[in-house]
Amino acid sequence: MNISNAQQAVDQWIKTHGVRYFNELTNMAQLTEEVGEVARIIARRYGEQSEKESDKDKDLGEELADVLFVVLCLANQTGIDLQAAFDRKLEIKTQRDQNRHKDNPKLT
Repeated sequence: MNISNAQQAVDQWIKTHGVRYFNELTNMAQLTEEVGEVARIIARRYGEQSEKESDKDKDLGEELADVLFVVLCLANQTGIDLQAAFDRKLEIKTQRDQNRHKDNPKLT
């Protein structure tokens, strides 16, 4: 599934199972909450904090999917073609950073 298909799938889900999109501010707050859940897992599982027993069963993939779902909602409700935006961004990064990371001694 590409990003365009994912946007369509989310829109269809909202129309079928949701009443409507939450407004943009509510979705922004939701996105912040979901990113916080991702950060908590990464900080405890891969960082230096100890993992709480209640966090050990948390699924990082599921939490990342929650982030993606809300991002797709925001793109849909603001009229953004996220596939086109992503393709443009990847091209910009490719041109701008073509040798930047290869020449970074911190990454060797």
